[in-house]
Amino acid sequence: MSDTNVEPASFAFTEENLAQAAKIIAKYPEGRQQSAVMPLLDLAQRQGDGWLPRVAMDYIADLLGMPPIRVYEVATFYTMYNLKPIGRHHVQVCTTTPCWLRGSDEVLGACKKHLGIEVGETTEDGLFTLAEVECLGACANAPMMQIGDDYYEDLDAELTVRVLEALKRGETPKPGPQTGRRRGSEPEGWQPSATQAAPGTAGGNDAA
Repeated sequence: MSDTNVEPASFAFTEENLAQAAKIIAKYPEGRQQSAVMPLLDLAQRQGDGWLPRVAMDYIADLLGMPPIRVYEVATFYTMYNLKPIGRHHVQVCTTTPCWLRGSDEVLGACKKHLGIEVGETTEDGLFTLAEVECLGACANAPMMQIGDDYYEDLDAELTVRVLEALKRGETPKPGPQTGRRRGSEPEGWQPSATQAAPGTAGGNDAA
């Protein structure tokens, strides 16, 4: 569970988030409102600077009319929920097999060296928290890392440091592939046209 030394005394949704919570709950059939627990936990985490104190989980349990232990079970099962404070930028490096084969060790190593922290730690200035995570679903663009809601893909050590340095300067690096050699998950170097399909797709020419 979260660190009791930094637990706030209370939690309540802001007026804006309470209205958003009502919209989320309304998506579920009558009697199934407790199914909204995951998006409400996410909403609470965003309001709480990226982490979920116990009072926020208790608040959601009361809002949904469910035992607090059931909310704790969800929050402690999914790694998307942070049960202790994190830095402004939550750097999550995928090290599952596709990313590992494409060099995630280099990406994670660059993060550790450049930020001066290990996995699970936060920089002294409170800017970065480093995490090692399982598959984030961007295998075609491996290796990659997620920072906040953005994916940074096709990384190596140099490109990883470039992203981190931009964040340090208060900038927002452009998400997606970082090499500049492709758009989205298209094959590198492929230039789309009205008559040409991407290699490997229906109508595409793999011979090239």
